[in-house]
Amino acid sequence: MSTNAPLTTDIDRLVTRRTLLVAALVVNVELAAVLAYFSLTTASLTSPLFTLYGLIWVNLALVVFARYRPPTADARTRRRALAVAVGYALLLAVFGGVVGVAPPRTTPGVEIALLPPGWGPALVVNAGVAAAILMPAKVLGYAALAYLLYGAVVDAAGAGVAGALGLFSCLSCSLPILAGAVASLLGGGAVVAAAVTGIGYGPSTLVFVVTVALLWWRPGLDSVR
Repeated sequence: MSTNAPLTTDIDRLVTRRTLLVAALVVNVELAAVLAYFSLTTASLTSPLFTLYGLIWVNLALVVFARYRPPTADARTRRRALAVAVGYALLLAVFGGVVGVAPPRTTPGVEIALLPPGWGPALVVNAGVAAAILMPAKVLGYAALAYLLYGAVVDAAGAGVAGALGLFSCLSCSLPILAGAVASLLGGGAVVAAAVTGIGYGPSTLVFVVTVALLWWRPGLDSVR
């Protein structure tokens, strides 16, 4: 049986006085970071939405890590769910441009890309053959999706083979698996170049938010158990 409470119960548990105080503190810190970034760098706020998108990714990921608790299960089920979640995270990282083949005629090394808060500061690692662009929004966002998928797989496995198959036959449960990859494609590519205009990040942010919601509450999973 699913260990997740109904949607209304989850929302009531999330919106507490302590949660609101912490959220207010986080928002104030982020506003200060945004002001400091544009005051201390030569960057111009050409796309306010792009900055907002990055903060949405970071904040929603932090909510997932702080409030979501996967169902309990035996060690074997946890290992299998972990393998699925890790594979999913790697898929998102590759399609999302977090890791990939290094651009030709580039010099190996490590540098910091001063992107707007949320997307940056980004750690850019070029190993010669492979490269990684570690933006806070992408790293935290994809990790949060993998964490939620881990919980979904554990939850489905608790109902046996039928439940595990149901996870992938139920549209509202399997959609996030595809939607996460779509989000990574829309927000991937040449990250530093795309940061100037924020191309693709609006749709990918919407997909990310919907994916988090579906993976967290998984509507329809109980009915296919």
